[in-house]
Amino acid sequence: MVIEHLSPLHYLLSRQSRQFHLEDHVDEVFGEKMVVSKVWYLSRRPEGAPKKDDFTLKEEELPPCGDGDVIVVAEYVSVDPYLRYRARQIELDTVMTGTAVCRVVESKNKDWPEGSYLVHNTGWRTHTLIRKDSLESSSYFGGCFRIPDFDGLPRSLSLGALGMPGNTAYFGFLEICNPKAGETVLVNCAAGAVGSLVVQIAKLKGCKVIGFTGSDEKVSYLNDIGADHAFNYKTTNIGEALEKAAPEKINCYFDNVGGQFTAEALPHMAEYGRISICGAISTYNDESKDIGKVTMTSPYSEATILWKQLRVEGFIVVRWQDRWMEGIEQIKQWITEGKIKYRETITDGFDKVPDAFIGLFSGENIGKAIVKV
Repeated sequence: MVIEHLSPLHYLLSRQSRQFHLEDHVDEVFGEKMVVSKVWYLSRRPEGAPKKDDFTLKEEELPPCGDGDVIVVAEYVSVDPYLRYRARQIELDTVMTGTAVCRVVESKNKDWPEGSYLVHNTGWRTHTLIRKDSLESSSYFGGCFRIPDFDGLPRSLSLGALGMPGNTAYFGFLEICNPKAGETVLVNCAAGAVGSLVVQIAKLKGCKVIGFTGSDEKVSYLNDIGADHAFNYKTTNIGEALEKAAPEKINCYFDNVGGQFTAEALPHMAEYGRISICGAISTYNDESKDIGKVTMTSPYSEATILWKQLRVEGFIVVRWQDRWMEGIEQIKQWITEGKIKYRETITDGFDKVPDAFIGLFSGENIGKAIVKV
């Protein structure tokens, strides 16, 4: 369910009617604040597409807030496709990983007063005790990022266009594909949090853009954000579509999907083309594609890469951690200037976090998928 952003006053009032809110989880015991958090645990390994029964909702009491520490309450929790792969790696019966927009509600750290906002890898929790050393870390995974002034834009964007997905699009496309005006760019999963930004950044750079997505509604969205050609891969022959849309061949390919899509797209690359491998969502629910398996297959034909002299490069966005705010500030400027549009699919209620996550793999979201706690 997509909901409207609320003013701070209406937001506070609306929390009174929610199932989980701060007052329900703070008790006084001998004068000490006792904070109870709702937490989603990974209780079993997903087999194929994740299911609600793979997760268990629990309650746990937080330790006291020590010197230099803070206690935060989550306002928005992020769900991302890469978490499906992380579900293979984290220990069972531990908190499901993930990032959140949080507000400091108790502080013993002068640098983080009550009312401060931050992005932190808290996992799927309503309340979290963040230790001093984590507050001082700038590492994206496990560290803490202060949410800057967004000039009136919603703080939830720090999980999307003005956060990790935004920088993934900005650096992963511009630094690896190095697009030039007049070139042709192919983007799959093009209506998602990252792909939709790549489409628009490519247009800003003067490129012709071809986007593939998974529904006619999303095709309309791609047309709305400026794609020159938009296709529903579920109802379109990929090779035939590329033959017509890009007779001049593809110079830059931003790959979020991998698998059969890439196998069909690769022959349409131009000589000296550049491919940025951002993700492989088509394989995330296939355990046989796990790293470390003896038998490995790839849609990237060695012969095609060799004879077309392609450059194929994978990346993790934290490579550009020392330039993090460069991407955020540039995308914010493009948004405020009306050059980039964003969409958020917001699910209401902490109890719906697994549902929002599961919905990623059936294409329920347009743009960034988040949960409003």
